Amino acid sequence: MRIDTFQIAIPDADIDDLRRRIRATRWAPATPSPAWQQGADTAWLRELAAYWADGFDWRAAERKLNAQPQYLAHVGGQRVHFVHRRGEGPAPYPLVVTHGWPGSFFEFHALLDHLCNPAAFGGDPADSFDVVAPSLPGFAFSPAPAQPGCSAFQVADLWASLMQGLGYERFGAQGGDLGAGMSVALAARHPQRVDGIHLNFLPSSYEPAIGADRQPLTPAEESYLRSKTEWATLEGGYAHLHGTKPLTLAASLNDSPVGLAAWIGEKFRAWSDCGGEIERLFSKDDLLTDISLYWYTQSIGPSIQMYWENRLQPMRFAANQRVVPPVGFASFPKEINHPPRSWLERTFDVQQWTEMPSGGHFAAMEQPALLAHEIRTFFRPLRHSVK
Repeated sequence: MRIDTFQIAIPDADIDDLRRRIRATRWAPATPSPAWQQGADTAWLRELAAYWADGFDWRAAERKLNAQPQYLAHVGGQRVHFVHRRGEGPAPYPLVVTHGWPGSFFEFHALLDHLCNPAAFGGDPADSFDVVAPSLPGFAFSPAPAQPGCSAFQVADLWASLMQGLGYERFGAQGGDLGAGMSVALAARHPQRVDGIHLNFLPSSYEPAIGADRQPLTPAEESYLRSKTEWATLEGGYAHLHGTKPLTLAASLNDSPVGLAAWIGEKFRAWSDCGGEIERLFSKDDLLTDISLYWYTQSIGPSIQMYWENRLQPMRFAANQRVVPPVGFASFPKEINHPPRSWLERTFDVQQWTEMPSGGHFAAMEQPALLAHEIRTFFRPLRHSVK
């Protein structure tokens, strides 16, 4: 496996083109509805767009991103962009963390500080991690796969090869959103190398075996499945479109920066613990750093392609199938779904379960200290497996 160092350097012409496109936006007519009821609020979007065109400093954001050690690996015919941050402690434990949509490797910017240098936050240096944070295929600086069929299971194989190429024979995995699916797939396909996985989200396509040979659904499980269906009806239109007509959507979002900001920004508001006020949790600079990564790399189309692939290869488990590596789960109150522990225990060995006091879908950005504490606690007894 070949590994090259990497630094982000967006051409000036691309920055100028983005500003020109924002200023030339043809704004959609307003509808007689309350703010946010039918999607991204126009007043908020106009304010964000004006700042993106005339206030946001991409070069400052680029310097912040480039402060993290970044690389490009050539793994099995696929190039993978990743951050590799070494821990500051006597024996850092290797951990691969995977982002989701509409996030990016930038999601982990604050979390990496807590995981790699716990002593800086009053923690024990013995709890430090070597963290590998790859960009999923088709996201940011990881090119889209050249061939179809790259679902969570194939990405798990890529991650296993990447970690081996970095010298980590055994390691842990952590993730939310799509990253939770990658972590589950890693544990299922590479149990001899994955010591354990920590999740802050359960993949929506996860289905344990249910039937005569399994325990009947509990009331809590029935309630969870009803809530999933209700949420999908009212809020899941984006995922259905991603999974069925990604190219149709990409044609619009790849051409309109304001359309892209609306599609992504609305999710940061709806799925987070921000109480309806986005900037209570996410500054304009941080939100636009994430959105700009999608824009400059033209990755919105390839990124939503992952939904198509995962729909074709859902995460279904047979009656006698168990995922061997232990699982830790942090349930954040404003997450988009809340499975009961028993639902996971049908397939997983759940060794840590925590009802979190605050936070939502973007836990690594919203509550990096709380999430880091949960990750450290879960992996502490597993560190002995690394030689």
